[in-house]
Amino acid sequence: MTIRVLLADDQEMVRAGFRLILDAADDIEVIGEAADGAGAVALGRELRPDVCLMDVRMPGVDGLEATRLLAGPDEADPVRVVVVTTVDLAED
Repeated sequence: MTIRVLLADDQEMVRAGFRLILDAADDIEVIGEAADGAGAVALGRELRPDVCLMDVRMPGVDGLEATRLLAGPDEADPVRVVVVTTVDLAED
């Protein structure tokens, strides 16, 4: 079984780092990348990944709102989301 992953982070180098690490695993495939929350929501709904690695802070639709839109209580078939951040703020 291959785990299909969507990467969502506004920093290209962070996405590249995650891709490098994940591509080294035989059972993980990065199926898409988004540079903002709106793109993550669109790709998440289109590609239906097994999991989305979602940055908290992104321009426009932030990662928290994108997570609600993909995995919130109103979603009949939610996408699994792992929220990641390098920001050290308690509210995030």
